[in-house]
Amino acid sequence: MSRIGKRVIPVPAGATITLGPVVTVTGPKGTLTRTFRSEVTIAQEGSDLTVTRKGDDKTSRSLHGLSRTLLANMVQGVTTGFAKTLEIIGVGYRFQMAGSKLAVIAGFSHPQEFEPPSGVEIKLEGANKVTLSGCDKQAIGDFAAEIRSIRPPEPYKGKGIKYQGEKIRRKAGKTGGKKK
Repeated sequence: MSRIGKRVIPVPAGATITLGPVVTVTGPKGTLTRTFRSEVTIAQEGSDLTVTRKGDDKTSRSLHGLSRTLLANMVQGVTTGFAKTLEIIGVGYRFQMAGSKLAVIAGFSHPQEFEPPSGVEIKLEGANKVTLSGCDKQAIGDFAAEIRSIRPPEPYKGKGIKYQGEKIRRKAGKTGGKKK
């Protein structure tokens, strides 16, 4: 039995769940909808959700923990939400808002502009830090990865866009050779 899959999901007050093949979770932060595979069954007992698998084949076992985690992320997203912070390091590198778009100045000839997906909010915290927040964990992570991909941190000087708290593995630069 999956250790993650057999844990119950507590549903906080303020969140409502509609079960079926398509599960809808509604809360103060928004509404999320996801279709789950038929190999798993989702049941609500009081204020707890449980995910059980129908069979013991490999596909059902692999979907058990995944489905429970996806459902738990939906419940957490509509009640408390998710946030991811990006930092930019480098001389002249900065974030700016251009209307509703995020403009990233990162050493290119023109700023790179990103339109946020629906449900993702952008908050600038100075010129070097931006926070992405919303109720959909996957949308926030995908958008943050798209922004980071234009200038990932490099190992010699540490310049680039990184997640807050990310450790950059630094390398030693060239050492001068012996002169004859």
